[in-house]
Amino acid sequence: MKKRRTAVVSAIGLAVAAVFGAPSQVAAADGDTGLQFYGHFDLSFDVATKGLTEGGAGQNPAPTGRTGWMPAISSNLSYVGFRGDHDIGGGYKLVFQAETQIDVSATPGPSPQSQVSPGNNDTKVQGALASRNSFLGIAGGFGALKLGKTDAPYKLSTARMDPFSATVGDYNSIMGNTGGDNRAEFDTRLSHAMWYESPKFGGASFSALWAPGQNRSPNNAINAAGEPDCTGGGGDGLGPCNDGSFGDAYSIAGVYEQGPLYGIIAAELHKRANRESDDLTNVGVADERAYKVGVQYTLSSNTIINVILEKMTRNAPNADFNERQRNGSWLAVTQKLSGEDEVNIGWAHAGKTPGQPGGNPAGITATPGPVDNQSNMYTLGYKHHFDKRANWYAVYARQQNHAGGHFDLGSSGHGVTTDCKSDQNICFTGETLQAISVGMMYSF
Repeated sequence: MKKRRTAVVSAIGLAVAAVFGAPSQVAAADGDTGLQFYGHFDLSFDVATKGLTEGGAGQNPAPTGRTGWMPAISSNLSYVGFRGDHDIGGGYKLVFQAETQIDVSATPGPSPQSQVSPGNNDTKVQGALASRNSFLGIAGGFGALKLGKTDAPYKLSTARMDPFSATVGDYNSIMGNTGGDNRAEFDTRLSHAMWYESPKFGGASFSALWAPGQNRSPNNAINAAGEPDCTGGGGDGLGPCNDGSFGDAYSIAGVYEQGPLYGIIAAELHKRANRESDDLTNVGVADERAYKVGVQYTLSSNTIINVILEKMTRNAPNADFNERQRNGSWLAVTQKLSGEDEVNIGWAHAGKTPGQPGGNPAGITATPGPVDNQSNMYTLGYKHHFDKRANWYAVYARQQNHAGGHFDLGSSGHGVTTDCKSDQNICFTGETLQAISVGMMYSF
């Protein structure tokens, strides 16, 4: 009877915390050290342009629809969750977490085909329970071993190096993004995964993850068992999964943190990534890999410098069709003006790929072969912290694509993305996209 009352008290406490936004400590059940309810809200007012009115006017066909500046209210990386642990004796404890995205200004549901390019289509319901990092595991002096889904070690290792995270200037418009569009394949949350997190050895630690493909198709052209969508996205949930779906995934990251220095080295492998939608014979199914090194250093002048170098590769049989292999880099500087105010600047560069698969009816990417598809993204931001939990921010982002480039704005967390597509779903390369965003954040 006592345990039942304790459970009821815990449930009531959690509900009250949810309604009133109370910080996390809810009454614990027997053997638990506490249940924490937490969350994060991020909303912004944006104005963005695809830059096609002038840049694409001479292309055949000419772009149609509202390609110039358009205002929008964006529900960004907002979420709620609960987590806790349970002592099982011997210096060990069970740890658990369930986290869910919340679309504050939008209606939760799958991305409709009419509003996104096919490669960005996603039928998962992000507002469903436990749609974000959720797990059950065991932790102790050895570190932690967990089962569930999580942001991969490759992604997490440099997350702190992006002061524009989840804004229109998020570095994943280029970093971790193999070919453009609004899908960063190597800035991913991996489902049906198991992973290990080491303790710290001085200033060093590491984490390693394996996500079995659990796919009965030899070319990963169907959904993984137990999943509602193609692994890695790039499908409509009904198949075929032929625009980036992969089998087993492996991700590892090593971190060193000491004083003002933070450094990382990381790698990730996607086995047998299916790109048959690009070209069945010359692209097909092959492994894709990413590697990066990064350094963050804080100067005595309250200046934070971030540098990342990244290399992505694909085992492509024909280089002329390979749009998924290139180098990338990121440079960002944060200058703290006071305890409440800071200015951020950033520059991301996407290098040229060996080729591209063709098939686009607009511009120079109609036929396969190498093109100048480099891109540079420039970002500028200001942030004012009311306190440790609340702030407001302003961000300007400019994505300058070379003639064959089609990198976009707003990947990985921003609610409203801006891509290269006209209203007829035709991608126009070489455009310069721009966006201005003013928003607020609150965490509890």
